[in-house]
Amino acid sequence: MKISFKKLWILLIEKEISPATLRKDLNIATGTMTKLRKNEEVALSVLLRICEYLDCDIGDICEVVKIDNI
Repeated sequence: MKISFKKLWILLIEKEISPATLRKDLNIATGTMTKLRKNEEVALSVLLRICEYLDCDIGDICEVVKIDNI
């Protein structure tokens, strides 16, 4: 299983908020933003701050995707 933040990027586009604005307004470290872009694990506290900022549920910014084992 892997996490995907694709929904976050779509929501930012819909709300016309740039990733840079999100980062500045929430004081998110650049390393954390890199993790979000690479679909890597991010602290729950950061995700909750993003949800509060965007007035959404955590399921609106991320989802778990199954990785097919070959």
